[in-house]
Amino acid sequence: MDLRKGLLALRFVGLRMALRAVRAAWARDRWERPWRRGTPAPWRGIGPLRAACPFPGGMRFSGEEVELEIRFLAPDGIQITWAPGRCSPPYARVQEVLEEAPVTVGETPDGWRLASPAVQVEVDRSGGLRFRDREGRIWREEAPPERAGPAWRHRVRLRPEEALYGLGERAAPLNRRGRIYRMWNRDPGGSYGPDADPLYLGLPVWLSLHEAGGYLVFYENPFESVFDLGATDPTAAQVTVTDGALRYVLFPGPPDHALRRYTALTGRPPLPPRWALGFHQSRWSYESAEEVRAVVRGFQAHDLPLHAIHLDIDSMDGYRVFTVDRRRFPDLPGLVRELEGQGVRTVMILDPGVKVDPSYPIYRDGLRRGAFCRLPNGAVYRGLVWPGWCAFPDFTDPEVRAWWGEQYRPLVEMGVAGFWHDMNEPTVFVAWGEPTFPRTVRHALEGQGGDHREAHNVYGLLMNRAAWEALRALRPDRRPFLLSRSGWVGLARYAWHWTGDVESTWAALRRTIAIVLGLGLSGIPYTGSDIGGFSGAPSAELFVRWFQAAAFMPFFRNHAAKGTPRREPWAFGEPALSIVRSFLRLRVRLLPYLYTLAWEAAQTGHPLVRPLFWLDPADRALWEVEDAFLLGPAVLVAPVTAPGARSRPVRLPRGIWYDFWTDRRFPGPGTIAAEAPLERLPVFVRAGSVLPMAAEEGLEVHLYAPVDGDGEGWIYTDAGEGFGPFRLERWAVTPAPGRLHVRRAVTGRLPEDGGPVRLWLHGFQATRAHVDGAVLAVHGSFAMLPSFQEAILEGNFNPD
Repeated sequence: MDLRKGLLALRFVGLRMALRAVRAAWARDRWERPWRRGTPAPWRGIGPLRAACPFPGGMRFSGEEVELEIRFLAPDGIQITWAPGRCSPPYARVQEVLEEAPVTVGETPDGWRLASPAVQVEVDRSGGLRFRDREGRIWREEAPPERAGPAWRHRVRLRPEEALYGLGERAAPLNRRGRIYRMWNRDPGGSYGPDADPLYLGLPVWLSLHEAGGYLVFYENPFESVFDLGATDPTAAQVTVTDGALRYVLFPGPPDHALRRYTALTGRPPLPPRWALGFHQSRWSYESAEEVRAVVRGFQAHDLPLHAIHLDIDSMDGYRVFTVDRRRFPDLPGLVRELEGQGVRTVMILDPGVKVDPSYPIYRDGLRRGAFCRLPNGAVYRGLVWPGWCAFPDFTDPEVRAWWGEQYRPLVEMGVAGFWHDMNEPTVFVAWGEPTFPRTVRHALEGQGGDHREAHNVYGLLMNRAAWEALRALRPDRRPFLLSRSGWVGLARYAWHWTGDVESTWAALRRTIAIVLGLGLSGIPYTGSDIGGFSGAPSAELFVRWFQAAAFMPFFRNHAAKGTPRREPWAFGEPALSIVRSFLRLRVRLLPYLYTLAWEAAQTGHPLVRPLFWLDPADRALWEVEDAFLLGPAVLVAPVTAPGARSRPVRLPRGIWYDFWTDRRFPGPGTIAAEAPLERLPVFVRAGSVLPMAAEEGLEVHLYAPVDGDGEGWIYTDAGEGFGPFRLERWAVTPAPGRLHVRRAVTGRLPEDGGPVRLWLHGFQATRAHVDGAVLAVHGSFAMLPSFQEAILEGNFNPD
């Protein structure tokens, strides 16, 4: 920890806690001493594979000291398992096999070959593996793995042009190649900036792009691991896992297909409540009910939309989880009802640490039930967090998950709408070294038994699982909303994520875009950053530019650290306040589109925020673009990330792109110079898109006239909460000389509201419409039509 971070931490925790942190670090080192003894074993080869035995869907191989199993999870999904080393409980998965695959196996002069209709796997007798597509092109090639004691290491050949993405939350460039990454969830302490590693949510999954295609690989091993993606040897990626079996799953194909298959295996996000896609205001901390009311009144007085307010740790009684400070919040249920009546939901923070206090019912009950993690000698492990010494639930025990979930009941009955899970890497305060449990702490691991080396990375995932399952039972007519700082593969099934305690700098804003994109490519579609950065004092310009970018990201929250200047939008004065107001209103207008993207994520696992290469993976000029992003298939956003900038270059993928603000058209692929005055940032809409937007009169549908080929889009609608009926509209737009042919197919049990269909036309001026056989007069770019299945709009396409 550097001096600046040390001073910042001291300011946050105080001198008394800092002295306790010395004791905590000493105790951790004492308990880890047996684990650290001994000389590391040398790396050695595995020797040849000598025998092969086929089974339905795959083949097993054996050597003198190792075993290899290749199993097809689908025609285009392959699971590789090298043993010895046990497989951990399958916390990441929702199913074992995606679909049955016909597999042929046979021996070759150099080894063996397995083939499905989509993939061939060649196995050398030395243990090397090659993966080919149906045309015989190699898309991945591996050297035989090596072993050192219980650890595994293997190397994957990298092509010269190959780009690698993912690995969860990384403050690194979007293309992860050329660096070393540690897979061990960790609070960086205080705040972090570009290149800090590791962070809160490491995910052992990367997505590859190269000239022969690409693939996604997921290493299903929660033990600490290291991913060297061409740093030591530029021609190879090297993965080292410290224990357990070397198991990984491969899905070839372009990013959209590979992510669809990966999330079919690991789970997709449920549809969130619609309010969660709105604006969230937070601070560490709003310290009383009156302060909360004053903040909400401030939003109303300044005509700023607000959908949720977050209560940080000072809302608790002495930082005891699941409690409320009755002096500061004497009537929390009344406050929650009051806010909800104004359209503002309440979200409360929770940490996993339970204060060691014999008078605290949750601690007494957890102790009685044996719910807390224990040391090797059987004593309850105690770590230092905000309340002081705490015990920690063992979320790898299903009975403990059920017990923990029941603790949400009182807050749910108070009307709290969502929960924000912090410190669940898990993090404890120590004066030096790893800020987490000793590695020798014991865990149940679903009855297998094990220690914190194996449980650490899944701890946050299972805390969220416990909460999500409880909330579905406690409030069956509502969708849970959970926000989590940490987790593992599968987190999207339960919770959203935010990028943690990022510093307030322009460099951090730039890197945040790559962080969010990398999380999306790792299967975490709902994320966002603290607007303006968590720690520090952003200038009005930095706050405005960060706010503009955040308005197009899934999780949209303003949050700041204790002791920083106030961060409510009006604190920055004009013109910042007016600019923020305009982007807040734009976010509200975009909610129908965002909600449709949320439905798409639930169906496909696709992220809402996507890299530009998503539209054209073959365009290598897009592979390194990390300062712009797509919001769904229709919208391209190019944030401004440099002080004083009033224009910026924007790389456009192929196709025609409309300037969102002016409707001017630009052809892609290519780079343009885009204007970016302080009051707006460059935003473009792809020709052929159907963009649903909210207006005071109701839903409006913006059609961006296609130029070459057809256009299409979806609109998903339901009550915004619960599990009732829905309506799904598929729009198709076909251009012809002097006309647009629009088809609209509606499915679902939610009836239409009976009002007209409001169409805004971009790139086309209409004069009349043929709607289901009737002829209607239309003038210009706006048409109000009765509900229809087919409409032909006559008029003129706008000149370039």
